[in-house]
Amino acid sequence: MPYDATDTPEEVLLARYARGDALAARILSERLVPRALGFAARMLRDQAEAEDVTQEAMLRLWRMAPDWRSGEAQVGTWLYRVVANLCTDRLRRRKTVPIDTVPDPQDGAPGPVAGLIAGERAAALDAALADLPERQRQAVVLRHLEGLSNPEIAAVMDVGVEAVESLTARGKRALTARLAGRRADLGYEDEPG
Repeated sequence: MPYDATDTPEEVLLARYARGDALAARILSERLVPRALGFAARMLRDQAEAEDVTQEAMLRLWRMAPDWRSGEAQVGTWLYRVVANLCTDRLRRRKTVPIDTVPDPQDGAPGPVAGLIAGERAAALDAALADLPERQRQAVVLRHLEGLSNPEIAAVMDVGVEAVESLTARGKRALTARLAGRRADLGYEDEPG
């Protein structure tokens, strides 16, 4: 008997499919597959896997159609649950990796040796800065440690930009001279000069 594809409940279509109605199967597929595929694609973020999951879920629906118990669940809800379970299984398999193949996580903090070297470098720089004349020290610190631009430094120090450039250049030369003999003990022996 003919029926309206838009008004026929999914449960009725499934029952008709179970009795061999190919048109009912086509209509039910046209309704359910796009929804199941969209859901699986959002869950898995992989179109090919989503298509596989949707196909498997529809096969399960077709297999259980003769045993469908009317009134226990809605067909669409049942299918979503199956898709969700299949997606969860696939996502779990993605995460399963033998533990001995996973590299040790990298700690962003420097190791103890690097920490000691950094501490010694900072102390040496502080000592060398302390030996600079006050205006040179101020210009170098503002420029190279605080990151201010030359016009900003000029405003802070109440001098012209050319004076800042001169103070910074002389301060850097003096620092280089004071620290030149300490390259090796500060861990710079392998780094370009």
